[in-house]
Amino acid sequence: KLHWMLGEEYFTNDIGDRFGFLGKVDSIPPMDTVGVPVNLVLESDAPTGVVVFQNAKIITMNGDEVIEDGTIVVEGNRIISVGPSQKVSFSRGAELIDASGMTIMPGLVDAHAHMGTFRQGQSPQKQPSYWANLAYGVTTTHDPSSNTEMVFTQSEMVKAGHMVGPRIFSTGIILYGADGDFKAVINNLEDARSALRRTQAYGAFSVKSYNQPRREQRQQVIQTARELGMMVVPEGGSTFNHNMTQILDGHTTIEHNIPIAPFYDDVVQLWAASGTAYTPTHVVNYGSVSGEYYWYQKTNVWEKERLLTFMPRGPIDSRSRHRTMLPDEEYENGHILTSQSDKKLVDAGVLVNTGAHGQLDGLAEHWELWMMAQGGMGNHNALKTATINGAISLGLDESLGSLEVGKLADIIVIDGDPLEDIYATENVKYTMINGRLYEAETMQQILPEVQERPKFWWELDGYDRRFEWHQASNSFMAPRCHCGHGH
Repeated sequence: KLHWMLGEEYFTNDIGDRFGFLGKVDSIPPMDTVGVPVNLVLESDAPTGVVVFQNAKIITMNGDEVIEDGTIVVEGNRIISVGPSQKVSFSRGAELIDASGMTIMPGLVDAHAHMGTFRQGQSPQKQPSYWANLAYGVTTTHDPSSNTEMVFTQSEMVKAGHMVGPRIFSTGIILYGADGDFKAVINNLEDARSALRRTQAYGAFSVKSYNQPRREQRQQVIQTARELGMMVVPEGGSTFNHNMTQILDGHTTIEHNIPIAPFYDDVVQLWAASGTAYTPTHVVNYGSVSGEYYWYQKTNVWEKERLLTFMPRGPIDSRSRHRTMLPDEEYENGHILTSQSDKKLVDAGVLVNTGAHGQLDGLAEHWELWMMAQGGMGNHNALKTATINGAISLGLDESLGSLEVGKLADIIVIDGDPLEDIYATENVKYTMINGRLYEAETMQQILPEVQERPKFWWELDGYDRRFEWHQASNSFMAPRCHCGHGH
């Protein structure tokens, strides 16, 4: 007997019945096994009590609204009031947070976040990348390429309060069309339907069509997604013609930047008319030097204590101390030129989103929004790319992305004013995720009750620091040589 799970259903089948495809080309016998619903229901985590943030500058992301002296009232995990301090009332006994001289914003939305959800069946009790993202104010993530079983397992664990982390959404495994050690073969609509139904059963509302070489293959994915009510967030593999047809065919977003810059008016007008959003991921910029190297060159990343609190030093040192030094014109003709094209799209009404690509958990989201500002779109628009734009693009804006009554209480308090100094976004004082308030630098929970942060594995007594640190990944995402022998 063969036993397996697909989403919430349990299946069993005689193994001998599953080999009818032998000797046949591209043929699989029909799956007539009926699943048994497990019917396991858990309550979503939600705190109780009332928390009031007072005397802050509030950038609500509700249009261009900025409240110079504002108050936000949170009850449980929802915002129940927001406005000028003199007009907002709250109940006696509420917990008060004095945010004088600080700025309050919605939690950041990383629309292209690879957070390493341990792809080989191991689910840690504490996922360091989740804590790091929260420490830098990232409260919502969308991973457009992950291990299906693990990412949705951990997403549900976070929802139920069994893990600490941002809100986790994902496509699950990608529909990878290029030849390799795994491949999603899409030759007809039924192939596409089979693939999308499978990931939807686990909890995906989006799918990543990646390097499907023929346009009709990509269109079959699009048609199936429309039938199932899913989004398609493709990657064009640094191929301009793929990207343009993806825009023409109605994809939800384009993931990664177009490899050609600057954009001419025909591209801008087409994009604006299409309704397709854009997540350029400047940190891994196509067509030039990746933007993350700018920040390794210009800042001493290995000295950032907040980052070192939530990540082992090994991977940080290896990427930041041995840095490449380039003339500034390489970046001006690279990610900054890409960002200038982002500004053209924003001016034309296109939703442009930040996506940190998992380059350095939490910190890279700030790099990404700073690079948005480098292209000249203005600080407020850059902040929108990291908040409301991503929420709208992913269909989450009824609950997330702005500070409005009725929305979920994902809030960050910044020591400084990012409208005046965009680099102030890094100075997150407090992070509130789903109504739970943390001191961002240490990630100690403050409310509704004080809880010390538990230790990570590298902080445990007796840990051998000679341990070879690495994260398991799919083979195509791992650095290696090109000899063809798997080195």
